Amino acid sequence: MIQAFNPFVMNDFPTSDGRPMAETDWHRTLMLQLIETLKLFYSQDSNTYVSGNLLIFYQMNNKRKHVSPDVFIVKGIRNGLRPNYLTWLEGKGPDLVIELTSKTTKKEDITTKMNLYRDTLKVKEYILFDPLEDYLEPSMQGYRLVAGEYQPIKLKDGRLPSKILGLHCERSGYEMRLWNPATEAWILTPEEVATEAEKRASTLEAKATTAERRAVQAEQRADEIEERAKSADAEIARLKKLLADRENGTHKNGK
Repeated sequence: MIQAFNPFVMNDFPTSDGRPMAETDWHRTLMLQLIETLKLFYSQDSNTYVSGNLLIFYQMNNKRKHVSPDVFIVKGIRNGLRPNYLTWLEGKGPDLVIELTSKTTKKEDITTKMNLYRDTLKVKEYILFDPLEDYLEPSMQGYRLVAGEYQPIKLKDGRLPSKILGLHCERSGYEMRLWNPATEAWILTPEEVATEAEKRASTLEAKATTAERRAVQAEQRADEIEERAKSADAEIARLKKLLADRENGTHKNGK
């Protein structure tokens, strides 16, 4: 009986190439931020896989033929954690790759990897971003696969539109942010989502505290009204008794 391929279990292929995770703190921080932001963006899509800094093997049974993109997305395959990515078992390569480039990786990013992504992996969109603006001019560039060749993606309002993502890439300081043209706002990072959640929780807590205080004040007013009503009832009873006593006294004196 042939066992079905399960991408989520360990296989005989390496999980590390022994190279550093990123060039600088800026590169590493941005890489992790982009991966986690895209994972959050696609969290409800079980057929889009988001990863990065993961070994992609692209030649069957050849453990030397691999590449590790900083960030990549594959449409149409199951989402989930993997030890590595075997293209011949997954059925396809990445649809989009983002490389956070620098002078150190310049040659690899704009020649070796670009050729591999274009000719072998058939990556539909390849985006290069130079966080420190070391060498790339402009510092954010994108390429789209058209008839087997990479064609430059034209900027739109200073942003780089991605058909794969349906989002636009935009520089902000050392970061590359993802702009959603549908909402006309950046996609929130997980940290920003957590901050917004804390703000909403604080707002709700403040509203609850205000409502509780108003309820206490209303209860106090109700108690005051009740006391006044009791006092009024007592005064009415006293006046009635006084009037009754006077009437009784008049009757007695008139006998």
